[in-house]
Amino acid sequence: MTPLETAFANRDPSVRLYAALKAGMSPSLRDVEILLRQCAVEPDFQVREILTWALIRQPAGEVVPKVILELMRPEPQTRRQALHTLSKFRDVSAWPAVACRLDDEDQDVVRTAWYAAVALVPENQRNWLAEKLAASLGSGDEDIKRSLSRALVGLGEEVIAPVLSAAAEHGDAAVRQHVEATERLLRDPDSGFAPSLKSARREVMLGRTKSTKG
Repeated sequence: MTPLETAFANRDPSVRLYAALKAGMSPSLRDVEILLRQCAVEPDFQVREILTWALIRQPAGEVVPKVILELMRPEPQTRRQALHTLSKFRDVSAWPAVACRLDDEDQDVVRTAWYAAVALVPENQRNWLAEKLAASLGSGDEDIKRSLSRALVGLGEEVIAPVLSAAAEHGDAAVRQHVEATERLLRDPDSGFAPSLKSARREVMLGRTKSTKG
């Protein structure tokens, strides 16, 4: 085993974190495969963040294709971490592979793909992505709704405004509530999602949203 592999085998997360930091501070292509393997199994969030940082310190042309291949792995964590890493590289060559993960069988992978897709989407695909994301409005628990709203807001008002309007016009009460909460988040990003969703539910129940005014 290499010293890096030995450190990653240590049960102490601080040891693994330091090893990932050291790998990022002295980038070597010899470490890439080891870093990718650790991404697939690392249980500690902070260590995973440093693993991603260490990877993006490497030459994108060499590493991005390897990270894209990780999206085909069966372990959901591997796919999630690969998406997160690709979003940090911001290499548009990864867009087609990232877009495919928007239909992943694992919901947590899909949520990560939302953010990665927003980070990488080409200009001529922004409207398509907005419509793709909007198809999930009204679905899932509050955390999922929050993630989707933040991803949509990341596309910008000019792109999402017509999509949100169409969703509110044709969707059910849950969709209208989610649209209203997303619009509130767009107007005031610091307001927080939970209050926006609660207020949106009240507005929809009282018939005060734009979609119910005709």
